Amino acid sequence: MGKEDRRPIAARSTGWARALSAALARSSITPNQISVLSIFFAAGGAAALLYWPGITGLIACAVSVQLRLICNLLDGMVAMEGGKQTPTGALYNEYPDRIADSLLITALGYAAGMPWLGWLGALLAALTAYVRLSGASLGLAQDFRGPMAKQHRMFVLTAACVLAIIEQLSTHTHYVLPAAAIIIAAGSLLTCITRTRAIATQLKAGN
Repeated sequence: MGKEDRRPIAARSTGWARALSAALARSSITPNQISVLSIFFAAGGAAALLYWPGITGLIACAVSVQLRLICNLLDGMVAMEGGKQTPTGALYNEYPDRIADSLLITALGYAAGMPWLGWLGALLAALTAYVRLSGASLGLAQDFRGPMAKQHRMFVLTAACVLAIIEQLSTHTHYVLPAAAIIIAAGSLLTCITRTRAIATQLKAGN
């Protein structure tokens, strides 16, 4: 994957990210191993939502989501800036993301009391990546636009965990997690539509 096909992430330019990626690049750790590690963090976050539905589980899930995103940031930086690219890097850049998304979004659906919505959200999240890669297979630049790209989905999930804690402590209601599951599913569907329309526009313009 070239730099032009990377997801735009502002954190790449931060000092802590550069320092940590440089340290990892000097170590024996590979970008592919970092990518796989993101799955374990996602699995931990999903388990926290499913088996510790209270405040402890919500905190653990929010932390796990952020650790997953840090892995997603560092694997590319170690590969590109650290000069540790591998022939299979493109596979490891995609597959762990799909698994991590599915684990977290499906678990959100169960925690919200609507398992079907979690499965639907996970399916639509995977479809956003499929549409993006479809454009790339047609010779177009990968389109990372939202409104519910990966970083947006994980922001919604993290915010939902924090707000659900406040909700449990204040009103003792359970509206936040179902709302988050709806937002992720609906937003992912809209993202599929916007990306598909953008691909169609570019293909028509090229004829």
